[in-house]
Amino acid sequence: MANFETIEVTTDLLILGGGMAACGAAVEAAYWAKKNNVKVTLVDKAAMDRSGAVAMGLSAINQYVGLKDGKNTLKDYVDYVRNDLMGITREDLVANIARHVDSTVHLFEKWGLPIWKDEQGNYVHEGRWQLMINGESYKVVVAEAAKNALGMDNIYERIFIVGPLMDGEKVAGAVGFSVRENKFYVFKAKAVLAAMGGAVHVFKPRSSGEGLGRAWYPPWNSGSSAYFTLKAGAEMTCQEVRFIPVRFKDAYGPVGAWFLLFKSRATNAFDEEYMVTRRPELENWKPYGGVKPIPANLRNWLGMLDVMEGKGPIYMRTEEAIQKLSEAAGDPKEAKKKLKELEAEAWEDFLDMTISQAILWAATNVQPEEKSSEIAAAEPYFIGSHSGASGAWVSGPADLAPPEYNWGYACMATVKGLFCAGDASGASSHKFSSGSHAEGRIAGKAAVAYCVDNPQQPNVDMAKVEELKKEILAPLDRYEEFKGGSSDPDINPNYIKPKMFMFRLQKIMDEYAGGVSSQFKTSKPLLNKGLELLKFLSEDSDKLAADGLHELMRCWENVHRMWQAEAHVRTVLFREETRWPGYYFRADTPKMNQNDWLCFANCRWDPNTGEWEMMKRPILHIYPQPQDHELLGG
Repeated sequence: MANFETIEVTTDLLILGGGMAACGAAVEAAYWAKKNNVKVTLVDKAAMDRSGAVAMGLSAINQYVGLKDGKNTLKDYVDYVRNDLMGITREDLVANIARHVDSTVHLFEKWGLPIWKDEQGNYVHEGRWQLMINGESYKVVVAEAAKNALGMDNIYERIFIVGPLMDGEKVAGAVGFSVRENKFYVFKAKAVLAAMGGAVHVFKPRSSGEGLGRAWYPPWNSGSSAYFTLKAGAEMTCQEVRFIPVRFKDAYGPVGAWFLLFKSRATNAFDEEYMVTRRPELENWKPYGGVKPIPANLRNWLGMLDVMEGKGPIYMRTEEAIQKLSEAAGDPKEAKKKLKELEAEAWEDFLDMTISQAILWAATNVQPEEKSSEIAAAEPYFIGSHSGASGAWVSGPADLAPPEYNWGYACMATVKGLFCAGDASGASSHKFSSGSHAEGRIAGKAAVAYCVDNPQQPNVDMAKVEELKKEILAPLDRYEEFKGGSSDPDINPNYIKPKMFMFRLQKIMDEYAGGVSSQFKTSKPLLNKGLELLKFLSEDSDKLAADGLHELMRCWENVHRMWQAEAHVRTVLFREETRWPGYYFRADTPKMNQNDWLCFANCRWDPNTGEWEMMKRPILHIYPQPQDHELLGG
């Protein structure tokens, strides 16, 4: 620890993260900051150009409401999101993002993102809310705008933020370390905006060995947003709502374009279309089993029932879809031309965002126009921006939110001065990349307003900072002290390395909290056993060791994952029903209970006592709630 220099940075607004939400926050906050003489600083553990969930690229923008077109309304989008989450959503937050997201998409195009256009100059839709893009450089384009807005002097890259600094009940900054130099950073701020992504590798992945580094969601997202907000004492919501996407097996290639653009079927090994043969099962999940589109978790569930009956593998019928679309061209010559175009689009869909899937197709001799390709449910992820909803319980906008959902500044958590966006904010799913950027803009503007209204710099106890520094760097000292105690430095009776720690966490979550190997099923006895084992794991986190800065980051990433895991297990245990079959199934409470559990299941860790508190929060509507017959399309 002695050779680590302590760097102090004092600012007004501290943005943590470098993904889409953080970039949105940077652009908007910089604009308002200049008008109000407010200093904005951004810290990212990676490099902004390729940071976050859009790092590799994207083939579509998944939230574009198109309000000016007059075909959709805010209520349409809110209904869609609420139905897809089986009734559990903050309508005020969803509507607030949806009314601003179109302007964000137009900014992307202005900055240089190629969005597909038809011959009339209209956007090409993949589905009702999705736009097709040439998105390999999507994140580079968005990051460039953020960097230009803030200036590189106000951006700190390659710095891993471990946790919050507090001034009593108020946030006062953050601490972390460089992953390139022996420097410990103390960021002091009047407001902090958390946008550090969701969590991957909390559960054991389907892929193993070299494939461990692949995930549908970026594998470096380690629950830092959840850890930061939990440790600050913020109330959290929807920690039980993990997301399990169905993706092309082993390389996690996206399926959206195949279902929406190519109109492909998914069938079991016996050519049965489970969405047709299993349709009666939807009756068990009314009123949401009858909505259109069918909620993502229920689509998962119907496929899982086939797999559990031994009817797998499940296939995407790519050859059938391509053939039908090419034949629709009519003239044989045109059909052949169309076939070539579709083949190119099929490969481009992966090359835009999941290159490893294209490599796997090539390695296994898959030609999508000739052969079906296997799809499967991935492992669970924690993500507040896609079809999951986990994150902090944040204040809604004053003009939309009911009084119970508003406490001053939009996107502010229950901790004063702590703002959240993207995967860090909960109960507002289906914002995806564009909505996360829009929410970042909303949070950035609100955070600047908070700084203007609260000009006093919070107090930072430097003695506490020194304690944190010692705790954070301890794995380095531990490794140096004990590395000679065994012939293999990765196996030692005096410490545990972060990768072994992660495997242990994944095994607990997989077996007791409903992972891949248990067919996503769990129960009260299993969850209680999981909590017991997580307690042992938490005790052993004090024995983590690191042989360098990179491994020190891995140590703290896995501590962050462990906290996300505990919040999840406790909330699944608290919600005594099964509301999201296809994401998880409580075998001991196998049905949905609308009377007792049409509510938010929230939790809070108390920094003063170290105790967890569980609570219900009401579902309040800003739009009239459809009756059952309306939900069913009758």
